[in-house]
Amino acid sequence: MKKLVIGTIAAAMMATAGLAADYVMKVSHVVSDSTPKGKAAIFLEKRIEELTAGKIDVQVFPNSQLYGDGEEMKALVMDNVQLIMPSLSKFTSIAPEMQLFDLPFLFRDKAHLYNVMDGEVGNILKSKIDAKKQMIALDYWDAGFKHFSTNAKPIVLPEDAAGHKYRIQSSKVLEAQFKAIGGNPQVLPFSEVYSALQQGVVDGTENPLSNFYTKKFNEVQTSLTLSSHGYLGYLVVMSDRFWKKLPADLQAKVSQAMKEATAFEREESAVEDAKIMESLRAYAKDTNKLEIIELTADQKAQWKKVMATVYPKFYDVIGEDLIQKAIDAK
Repeated sequence: MKKLVIGTIAAAMMATAGLAADYVMKVSHVVSDSTPKGKAAIFLEKRIEELTAGKIDVQVFPNSQLYGDGEEMKALVMDNVQLIMPSLSKFTSIAPEMQLFDLPFLFRDKAHLYNVMDGEVGNILKSKIDAKKQMIALDYWDAGFKHFSTNAKPIVLPEDAAGHKYRIQSSKVLEAQFKAIGGNPQVLPFSEVYSALQQGVVDGTENPLSNFYTKKFNEVQTSLTLSSHGYLGYLVVMSDRFWKKLPADLQAKVSQAMKEATAFEREESAVEDAKIMESLRAYAKDTNKLEIIELTADQKAQWKKVMATVYPKFYDVIGEDLIQKAIDAK
């Protein structure tokens, strides 16, 4: 009898808890909980539930448990999932201006990057997404700056890249970037990059430190140039249908939680980069199989001069004014 009473009370509590949530928000992403993005998704879940006093029940599904990389955008539009955070490159078909983030050597450092994303330029780009009326662009999360790596001649100056084959994502900007330095860009799926480097199908590639290290490219590349020449990031977007269901007070609380989660994710990304860099330096020292190159200010200036020739090719697509606003951001 005692067990029955306890069970009834527990069931009643669960029912009450279920009734307390006025809205269910499913969050889908394709990476693990241990990544900066994964940790930030969990952080966001907790903060939204805290700030809304449980009125929004947030459910996080990592590792493509709900939808894969190529499915989540459609699922969001259909409101089958309410929040996703794809890479910025996924939005270029919706808003071609998003290719701004692919422009080489556009960002001086992380502070400049964040000022661009969090300022006028970032808001203009988010408005391009909002204009489609299918999703609401909330904020930018960090994956890190990209760096060159190769099995050929170490890349120190632009001319060092000439005549070699480089794997790229499908991007007109990235194609123009490597052609500007005499390289031969090759579009390959990310899943094929390790074997392509190992077998000499391509000589080099570009990646943020997290991709370079977790995919063990250090095993099949002889040099890594810390160029910080390009950027990879994510755009956090919410279903327009779901957003409009929320009353103004809950929208404000979701926005507050998102702002906090963004700061958390960027900090986690920086911590991860520092740890990876330490591991790569140890690997280079212990094995003598990887040369890590840091560019001087003068060398970077030479790169920027060559890469600036890429920008005018995309004035019609991205907008000369928008590119200039990004350059001028303090």
